[in-house]
Order: sequence, then structure tokens, then C-alpha cells
Amino acid sequence: MTVTQQRNEKLAAKMIKNLAKRHIEAYYCATSEEAIAKALELMPDGSMISWGGSMTIRDMGLVDAMHKSGKYTLLDRDLATTREEAGKIYMQAFFADYYLSSANAISEDGVIVNIDGNGNRVAAITFGPKNVLFVIGMNKVCQDTDVALKRARSTASPINCMRFDKNTPCQTDGTCHNCNSAESICNYIHFLRNSPGGKHKVILVGEDLGY
Repeated sequence: MTVTQQRNEKLAAKMIKNLAKRHIEAYYCATSEEAIAKALELMPDGSMISWGGSMTIRDMGLVDAMHKSGKYTLLDRDLATTREEAGKIYMQAFFADYYLSSANAISEDGVIVNIDGNGNRVAAITFGPKNVLFVIGMNKVCQDTDVALKRARSTASPINCMRFDKNTPCQTDGTCHNCNSAESICNYIHFLRNSPGGKHKVILVGEDLGY
């Protein structure tokens, strides 16, 4: 085990305890393969599942694994052929048994930070789906909420603006300008500090995942 792996394992153990204080059940998986297995284990056969625009769950192979399993009803907006069809899937997601997401950042004491352009992801995280399952790489762990917000604004958002080819100042130099651009994706800033009813679960993964 490398020193980085040791650090991730020890930090994750501390974070799992901190998340429990916020009524959030959490797990640590050293690899993406282990995280996929854990996610599938947590979601019963026959569940209706949807997700936001997370690169983490796509790149790690979780979306493919769910499709290949044939065990779930999947609300996959990537399969929509029109904008109207995609819009219907956005709305259907609120009735899902499980909603999957990653995070732009998470503090060591368990506050989960996300920034959204359209608001569908943070809305679903907050209200609607019966269960919300986060899959978060340890690269997104920050010392506190101030640093977590800075990571979301200065690291994740400029990268996502470039990914979506948005006409924003951060496209030019890669740093947040706290802009009010018409194409800004930093319209909704969400802090999850406590899970009412324990509907949220977290899988921490000992790899660099997403942005």
C-alpha cells in the first residue's frame, strides 16, 4: 500500500464518522471497481435510478455497469433523442428510488458542496428522489467548507465551463471571476450539511475521479 493509499484510508475512516454525525451513511472503497460493486449492492433489484451530469459515475463505469446488469429501470437522459425528451427525464428523476451524483467538493467534516447551472442536480439532491447516493473521489476532499467552496468555484467550475464550451471569463484564463455571465454555470450553490431522514449515502473512493 502506498503512502497516498494509507492517507486516503485513514482520512476516509475519519470522514465516515463525521458523516454519521450528519445522519449520512458512508463507505470507503479503494478502487472504482469496489465502488461500483458497493453501489450496485446498495440499490435493490428493480429500483428506478437516475443521475445528474456527473463525469465521475460515467468515467468510472458505473453507468455502464447499471445498464449491463439489466436489474434496474434507468432514467438515462443521454439516451434522449430530443431536448423535450431529455426534459421529461429531468422531471421523472424526482420520482426515482435512487438518484446518483458526485460532488464538486466535500469537507473533512462531511459537508458536501455542489454548484449547478440549471439547478436540476441540486434540486434532486435536496428534494424528490427517495434516496441519494454520492460517489466521491478522495481528490475532492477539502479541509473545511471554505476550501471546499473555493475548490468548487476555482477548479470544478472553470473545467466544466470549458467542457460545455461556455462563453465565460474562466474560459479565458481558467480561474473564477465571480462573474454574472449569461452562460455562467455557477447559478446555484448547494451545501448539504445534514441528511433529513438519512436519505443520503456516500461512497468515498480512493482514486482521483471527476473534476
